[in-house]
Amino acid sequence: QIDFEDVIAEPEGTHSFDGIWKASFTTFTVTKYWFYRLLSAIFGIPMALIWGIYFAILSFLHIWAVVPCIRSYLIEIQCISRVYSICIHTFCDPLFEAIGKMFSSIRATVRKEI
Repeated sequence: QIDFEDVIAEPEGTHSFDGIWKASFTTFTVTKYWFYRLLSAIFGIPMALIWGIYFAILSFLHIWAVVPCIRSYLIEIQCISRVYSICIHTFCDPLFEAIGKMFSSIRATVRKEI
């Protein structure tokens, strides 16, 4: 929604004659209304056809190409994920647990000297 005041806004304190303002408002409103109708009549059906084809292609690709590829990838990556998880739990968990136990006995105190 674009109104006349959004396009042609006179600042506060500066106004044209009322007749000019009303004629400009009427001209703007009528022109916008009829040109929209004219452009809709000329380009509405072709644009609807183009957008319909575009979204049909987009839906087709999403349903028949993108989603199956993603699901296939997730199925195939599960094997690698399990091997990776086993390696991490086998090698890293004991290492980090040992390091944690080594540093758990460290105590820090803060003293403020005046």
